[in-house]
Amino acid sequence: MLLTKLYSDDKVDLAIGPTSSGVALAVLPVAQEFKKILIVEPAVADSITGENWNRYIFRTGRNSSQDAISNAVAVAKPGVSIACIGQDYAFGRDGIAAYKVAAETLGAKIVHEEYADPKGTDFTAPIQRIIEALKDLPQPKYVWVIWAGKNNPITQLIDAGLDKYGIEITTGGNVFAVLKTMKPLKGMIGATYYYYENPKNEVNDWLVSEHLKRFSEPPDFFTCGGFAAAGAVVEAITKAGSTDTEKLIATMEGMEFMTPKGKMKFRKEDHQALQVMYAFELDVKPDVEWAIPVLTKELSMEETAPPIMNK
Repeated sequence: MLLTKLYSDDKVDLAIGPTSSGVALAVLPVAQEFKKILIVEPAVADSITGENWNRYIFRTGRNSSQDAISNAVAVAKPGVSIACIGQDYAFGRDGIAAYKVAAETLGAKIVHEEYADPKGTDFTAPIQRIIEALKDLPQPKYVWVIWAGKNNPITQLIDAGLDKYGIEITTGGNVFAVLKTMKPLKGMIGATYYYYENPKNEVNDWLVSEHLKRFSEPPDFFTCGGFAAAGAVVEAITKAGSTDTEKLIATMEGMEFMTPKGKMKFRKEDHQALQVMYAFELDVKPDVEWAIPVLTKELSMEETAPPIMNK
């Protein structure tokens, strides 16, 4: 295992990663075994800083509950019916579980849940079950999509003619490649972790300017996460004056640090980074290749703070 090699052979003091929630859950015990810090970025599953957490784990990435709370705020209210579709592994299941709690707390009703093969390409059957669950219910009614990666069901949901039944799609922001598939969804509302035009602060201004200069394109969804993790490491080592694990933990618990999203803060109880999220409405412009998540409201780190789940 790569993380074991890094800690044992390469003698690293701190590691960052991984991308997948499934992989992250598998390597959490490795950090505990070697008593070395692992900063999780961008894996999202709640259980990483919940039931499977240990004191060596910090996460700069948002978790499923932060995604869910912000996305629920965008659409959920009394009288709203929602069906959910997500990938059948920790990311999708944790995400829908958190979304259900958040949406129903706001008065909406979750009427159906679908968990699809992460590697699947044909979503006909789950989409038909979603339509059956929603078609006879009064509006407003939505299908909420939580999906990591390009191979998502959004295009097939659009092609299924949901509008005939008054069903709307809602989902979170994503990488440019996925936002390209969302151009037919102009006017859709949702919430996102990051879109480069949404934050207004000097750090993001610098990142966007430098990224355009170096790569001739703006920073994408996960670029912000890498920057945030790097910023947390620099702040922690600078403040601790050391790479000693115990000194770093003492420094990082409750530590605030700047990111392209503005200030983040590691919560002492579970080391989850509290952070703002962004409610949006999709717009489309002919000279932009992807759908644009236009900011409608910045949701504060207090508004989107997830429940503490590691007790």
